[in-house]
Amino acid sequence: MGRPDPEEGHLPAPVKPPDGGWGWIVLLGCFVITGFSYAFPKAVSVYFKELMKDFHVGYSDTAWISSIMLAMLYGTGPVCSIMVNQFGCRPVMLIGGLLASAGMILASFTTNIIELYLTAGVLTGLGMALNFQPSLIMLGTYFDKRRPLANGLAAAGSPVFLSSLSPLGQVLLEKFGWRGGFLIMGGLLLNCCTCGAVMRPLDMGMKRKMGKAQDKYEAKEMLPIGGKSEEGISTTDGTKKGKKAKKKPKKGKKLLDFSIFSNRGFIIYTISKFILVLGLFVPPILLVNYAKDTGVPDTEAAFLLSIIGFIDIFARPACGMVAGLKWVRPHVAYLFSFSMLFNGLTDICSARASNYTGLVIFCVFFGISYGMVGALQFEVLMAIVGSQKFSSAIGLVLLIEAFAVLIGPPSAGRLVDALKNYEVIFYLAGSEVALSALFLGVASYCCLNRGKKEPPSENNPTAGGGSDTEEAESDVQEAEEHSSDNHQPAHSTDNAVVAANEEANHVAEEQSGEGGGCPTGDGEVLARDGCNADQMVERDSF
Repeated sequence: MGRPDPEEGHLPAPVKPPDGGWGWIVLLGCFVITGFSYAFPKAVSVYFKELMKDFHVGYSDTAWISSIMLAMLYGTGPVCSIMVNQFGCRPVMLIGGLLASAGMILASFTTNIIELYLTAGVLTGLGMALNFQPSLIMLGTYFDKRRPLANGLAAAGSPVFLSSLSPLGQVLLEKFGWRGGFLIMGGLLLNCCTCGAVMRPLDMGMKRKMGKAQDKYEAKEMLPIGGKSEEGISTTDGTKKGKKAKKKPKKGKKLLDFSIFSNRGFIIYTISKFILVLGLFVPPILLVNYAKDTGVPDTEAAFLLSIIGFIDIFARPACGMVAGLKWVRPHVAYLFSFSMLFNGLTDICSARASNYTGLVIFCVFFGISYGMVGALQFEVLMAIVGSQKFSSAIGLVLLIEAFAVLIGPPSAGRLVDALKNYEVIFYLAGSEVALSALFLGVASYCCLNRGKKEPPSENNPTAGGGSDTEEAESDVQEAEEHSSDNHQPAHSTDNAVVAANEEANHVAEEQSGEGGGCPTGDGEVLARDGCNADQMVERDSF
């Protein structure tokens, strides 16, 4: 039987994510973008000592470079959402790659720390933000069944690039100085433009093919077989283009969809993610200093972060594979809750670690749990809101996370200065992460139970997470788009039928005038209910 062929009169299948093909190239681009976005703000820290000497500033002043990058990455989420909804993912990513590269190149010519904030901080941070968010949107467009695995593989770019960019930055610093290193780093960021170029829109070409196939299908169903059908098809195409041009201005597209706040699952996710970010990044930031205070040598203390990164590389793809299992994916929100609880308990249990062996064990378990959180965070969001609203959802979530990023680590640093005790900080950070896990798990369970009690209806959809919710929303939206597309060809085909029937009636009248009686051949098809062809034309046009 094979696939339905539009040329043979079958309706084309709706557009679905390919879960492969060109999607693997998109996944590679997302891997690179994720690596640059998360690892680059940390990798530039190798230049801080040289910047302190040249600009005569303190460590806290240079640390603002990384902070501004992260603030731009998180805080400009709504701006990225608006630009993506207005212009599409590929143009936004190309502009973002140019901005990120230009920021580092201009930073190599700066003469004071303020100029460095504006170039390496604001400009490069904005460029990476314009790359990071669209890449995740494109990943959700190309993958559906394999999306958990795709998210896990893309998230692995962060530890891979962190373990690569930091040594590379040290080599560039020793050979070319910090200005030469910034210049070369700016050239590397041009690869973001290459990644943006491969983000080919999935639905543009498919929708055009479906539109043409739909026109031919409607015309062949309603017109007689013969030379008149081709004429009707051409008339249908012309009429459809005219009606589309008239109706196009009436359809407005939301630049930022705030209706997602009516989704209970999204509210629960946002609150739990805010609490999570308050404590998630605190342990790795304070780990090296904590190890040094316990008597660990500097080289061995720095190696602890390498252990976390190495474990993280394998934990993220592995967790993505587990989340993609049929019996796990409908409950992916609970798996995300478990990963956060695992991370929080790891922080709490390691607070009293007093030797290097205990810190190594902490790094192993923290790397596993941290990788699980990184692999699942955006998968859960996609499952809650669906791919259609993901572009707006991720922008708003990142904006809310920006406040948590600016509150959590700085507050932990002030507590360390005041208390001179890292143990309390680990307890506090672990408690915040565990609280977010409990909130997400309990609140999701209550919402799901409430949704099961309520009968499903079109007017009262139940809010929830998982792949079932996403597929249901996407199916409804595809059906609405499909029906709206079919509405226009139906009217335009009626015009073609009228034109064809009038010509057939003219032939029928000539034949009846010459030989009398009812027409034969094609005339029998159009006027089979007696010899009154005009009535048939009126019925068809009605």
